[in-house]
Amino acid sequence: MMNGLSQKRYLELPLPTEDDPRSDQQRILDSLAAAGVEERVHIPVHILRQLYPLLDNAKWKITVSLAWNGENWEMVEIEEGDTTAQHYGLAVDLGSTTVVARLLDCNSGEILKEVSCFNKQIQWGTDILSRIFYCKDNKEKLEEVRRATVESICECMDKLDASHSALSMVIAGNTTMIHFLLGMDAFCVFYTPHAVHADCPGFQLARDLDIPLKGYVYCYPAKSNYLGGDIISGMIDTELYKKNEISVFFDIGTNGELVIGNKEFLLCGAGAAGPALEGGVVRTGMRADVGAVDEVKIRDGNIYVHVIGRHEEDSGSHEKNSGNHEDNSSSEEPQGICGSGIIDLIAELFLEGWIDIRGKLSLEKSPLIQERDNQLCVKYAPGLYFYQKDIDEFIRTKSAAHTMVEIMLRESGLDLKQADRFYVAGAFGKHVSKESAITIGMYPDMDRDHIINAGNSSLEGAQKLLLNRSLLTDIDQILEEMVYIQFAEVEDFLELMVAAQALPHTDYKRYPTVMEKLKERQKDIKL
Repeated sequence: MMNGLSQKRYLELPLPTEDDPRSDQQRILDSLAAAGVEERVHIPVHILRQLYPLLDNAKWKITVSLAWNGENWEMVEIEEGDTTAQHYGLAVDLGSTTVVARLLDCNSGEILKEVSCFNKQIQWGTDILSRIFYCKDNKEKLEEVRRATVESICECMDKLDASHSALSMVIAGNTTMIHFLLGMDAFCVFYTPHAVHADCPGFQLARDLDIPLKGYVYCYPAKSNYLGGDIISGMIDTELYKKNEISVFFDIGTNGELVIGNKEFLLCGAGAAGPALEGGVVRTGMRADVGAVDEVKIRDGNIYVHVIGRHEEDSGSHEKNSGNHEDNSSSEEPQGICGSGIIDLIAELFLEGWIDIRGKLSLEKSPLIQERDNQLCVKYAPGLYFYQKDIDEFIRTKSAAHTMVEIMLRESGLDLKQADRFYVAGAFGKHVSKESAITIGMYPDMDRDHIINAGNSSLEGAQKLLLNRSLLTDIDQILEEMVYIQFAEVEDFLELMVAAQALPHTDYKRYPTVMEKLKERQKDIKL
């Protein structure tokens, strides 16, 4: 049996007699204790009201459902007969763009189904700040945002057909998302002194959150305003805090959240990376959705792009040649470029010599480099252009990401050679090419096998906790051991940022494999 946040127990109760006049309530509690339930069990009034005539009708053979509330078991359902085989729970990653939910068989731990939907908060802005300012000091608007958050979760539950069956839910999300879920003004997350309203909401009755679930919802705690429960969940997933080896954990998005450490220490920090990573601020940028260019390569003077297809089962493996513009109506037409495509494009432009170490385009290098709107740009797909301003913005973004890692390593008294693993979490890390990210200096130049795509570690950590209640102790340990560093207070932060605003870096010695690759590529290019 799993040691999860819920359990179902089949009980065959002894019938009341003159010699055994125990109450129905006590009869159930005693039977649970005899079955090995050591913790206190609370039976709420709505269950007590069901005991008669349910017990008589069931011939005293019942299944009780228990949900952990942080201190004891709460009985959330009582049924006739043996229904222990139908025992389900939900793990949820509450992202600012996408909500992902998994339905778990809590008896076996099997993933039954996974679904996702757009976070309905998007109607008030794709960036979090827009949403924060929309409902600042306005209870009515805050309630709108709260309802939209809950509706997003409920949409996933409907897709899973889980509202009638699941007993417990674990949600991992950043500090702002959890504030909105709980109906709390999130301006405190953004505004100094960054003292948030709640960082450890813990277990909440699902019905108090308007979530159609029988039991409790657990929200992963945050360490700070910008380092939220999604990162703590990532710690549980990767088990970084248990390892002897030193690891780096990096969740890259509009914000970058970073943890370095092992079982002896944990240093963490967070800072703005930039919307360019998710296609924001780039003129033809877009999310990684249908029609987005997500891979780029340059060969023999032509740019080839891969476009995300419409169906999951279809890889969308459609390559468009920017030089020949071949018509292929059966394939998905490129509509813009997402973060992974941008990184590929800049890496390829650099290796081909179309941009210099500062990321500046050279008009004479290719007919695909043109002047439009008083600035240089490169035509990467039919009708789509990547501008010098876009490149500059992205280099600032990658510089911020690089500098965060550099500062954290320095503060820990380590250099990169002492790091055994470099975990890259989130959707961004899942799709980005390691080689391209190293080429532009976003990732460190290290053994590629040691750069681990952690995937959706937020969701994975939520699943682990749902199935293993003892991890609550680990979460407390992580929060206690974590030391938070404010990047803004680091004296030479800007200096380090400037040093990293070159491809791959002003200090070439940090990127030996990139320099080697650059030499090889230049050798192959026909002048």
